[in-house]
Amino acid sequence: MASDSYKGSLSSLAVAEAVSEGVLSACPSADVTKVEVADGGEGTLGAIVNATGGDFITTRVSDPLNRPILAKYGIIHGGSETDTAVIEVAQAIGLTLMTPDERNPLLASSKGVGELIKAAWERGCRDFIICLGGSGTNDGGRGMMEVPGIRDIAREGRFTVMCDVKNTFIGPNGATMVFGPQKGATPQMLGILEERMTALAAEIEDETGMDVRELPGAGAAGGLGGAFAAWFSAELKSGIDVLLDTIGFDSLISGSDLVITGEGCADSQTASGKAALGVLRRAQSQGIPTALLAGKVIDAPKLESLGFQHVIAVSDPAAPLSIQMNPQITSSRLRDKSYGLITNLFNKDVY
Repeated sequence: MASDSYKGSLSSLAVAEAVSEGVLSACPSADVTKVEVADGGEGTLGAIVNATGGDFITTRVSDPLNRPILAKYGIIHGGSETDTAVIEVAQAIGLTLMTPDERNPLLASSKGVGELIKAAWERGCRDFIICLGGSGTNDGGRGMMEVPGIRDIAREGRFTVMCDVKNTFIGPNGATMVFGPQKGATPQMLGILEERMTALAAEIEDETGMDVRELPGAGAAGGLGGAFAAWFSAELKSGIDVLLDTIGFDSLISGSDLVITGEGCADSQTASGKAALGVLRRAQSQGIPTALLAGKVIDAPKLESLGFQHVIAVSDPAAPLSIQMNPQITSSRLRDKSYGLITNLFNKDVY
């Protein structure tokens, strides 16, 4: 059982718990393995650290408006080798750290990300997994790069960046124009922000030799994708693939009869590299059938064409949104749907 969270309703682990209960009700002798997964955004830090038996470290950093806050990062212990730090940028510069009235990407800074990295470096970490997503900034990493000593860390450390968006650094498909409005940018701000990002791209090219303007993924997290690619020589990789590799997912599912995955809303975006698709591809590589349980399903035939053997909508589409998002109701429906799935498979003598 490896589902992304149902955002706004249930965490990845809570989804897995509910489905496990339904499966075991239908088949008490089943051996169910519950795995937290995420695609690089909210919940990724916990999914990686919990699955690897790592530790959470709390440190004081700057929030997007330069206010002191306590933020977490993770450490995966490497035995005789160096420890790996897991940095979720939203811990320091998340959009949710500001009220709607406070959101202003002209003022918001990525400084806190640099401080998280520096704290992990000073603790001995030399390998880093950076989880982009959920940021409230649009400064292209300028604030991050102003942290004392960060350029030395960027040259000497080894960085892997979880990045699923393909947006460029600037332009109509860039960080500012696509994500700026949701971070509080008014139409008047967008032009100023784009000018800043264009100037920064020129500075980055002068300093590093890399042109990030049209680099796919460079616009992630307000341009942090481009900053990591250029200054940290980081590879921008599929978030779900990094997570699955890190937790040893291929070994976990070996010998399984069925993989169940899910997400809050399964639609055309699922095919663009979301967590559920990543889980499906790993199961397909071992010939394991995969079921998709999603809070809401849009275009089930399209999802089935990707390879999901079973596509099941959990919520009642006729119910009010408040009911569909209610955690207790969602858990109950997940138990019922998974019970029905397993019972149906046994009745068809599938297993």
